[in-house]
Amino acid sequence: MKKTALFELHNSLGAKMVPFAGYYMPVQYDGVNTEHNAVRTSVGVFDVSHMGEFIIEGFKSLELIQSLCTNDASKLSIGQAQYSCMTNNKGGIVDDLIIYRLKEHTYLLVVNASNIEKDFNWICTNNKFGAKVSDVSDNYSLLAIQGPKAIESMQCLTKIDLKSIKYYNFKVGEFAGMKDIIISSTGYTGSGGFEIYCKNTQAIEIWNKVFNAGKKYNIKPAGLASRDTLRLEMGFCLYGNDIDDNTSPIEAGLSWITKFSKEFTNSEDLKQQKTIGTEKKLVGFELLERGIPRKGYELVDDENNTIGVVTSGTMSPTLKKGIGMGYVISEKCSIGSTLWIKIRKNIIPAVIVKTPFVNL
Repeated sequence: MKKTALFELHNSLGAKMVPFAGYYMPVQYDGVNTEHNAVRTSVGVFDVSHMGEFIIEGFKSLELIQSLCTNDASKLSIGQAQYSCMTNNKGGIVDDLIIYRLKEHTYLLVVNASNIEKDFNWICTNNKFGAKVSDVSDNYSLLAIQGPKAIESMQCLTKIDLKSIKYYNFKVGEFAGMKDIIISSTGYTGSGGFEIYCKNTQAIEIWNKVFNAGKKYNIKPAGLASRDTLRLEMGFCLYGNDIDDNTSPIEAGLSWITKFSKEFTNSEDLKQQKTIGTEKKLVGFELLERGIPRKGYELVDDENNTIGVVTSGTMSPTLKKGIGMGYVISEKCSIGSTLWIKIRKNIIPAVIVKTPFVNL
């Protein structure tokens, strides 16, 4: 089991550490609701250094990325990032990822921790372009500084105007006294803020300076549990739950990052899927009675016919009600429709809603 550069620091803060995607990671510190609310109202910091980072470089780097990823990376200028996914030969999702254009022919791909080896092998196996592909995951740390006060509280740590960095754009420069730091206006919470990519040797000093700067904003360390409740309130997909090797981006509501202006793995089949429709779709739902939906729970209609399955669920700290996502057969998935969730021996009613669940 691997440890991030901040492992000892998390222990000293009393974090509850759990194995996750091959790493010991902090699942919570002061409690899920406390951390969740800090990110929604002020600022919180996540150590997400378990995420994978690949560098793809060379004159054919863009061609490789275009052949594997659904979104159109040719639209990226240097300093811009893009959400995308890689598809397999069956039309399922190998992984969802963020692509950063660092230089003219150099890109950074940030992938899910649980998929690092799988993704790297997939990219290398399909590299027919001679691009150089490097896995630099073990060299870098990643801090997600999230919340409406993130920019205001952290501005004292850099001369870069943080509020000038547009969403899904980034700057490379000095931060917390460290040079060549990637400051990216991205995140997995919906509350604004940015993500900091640094070398492992810089992580502890940056963390300490971040918390010193955020002290008067009541900054909180936040763990994986609150990261999950925050992303779920926004309707963001989690790989391994809402998307995987057997779900297509069309089914998952990711048509907006699936561009058919170019060819990519299994693009013809997915184009047909988009035209004729899919048998199931990923939907969001809110419980109408008390209960918490969990992954794997059965979804049924008013005649107790199975119509789908829950992929993610939680008690929303913001809404104070159970929310979830799941795949439902297409003819039963319209907004406002009622479905029922089998929670142990109970059947709880829910209504299909448009995501995000929370409008910030």
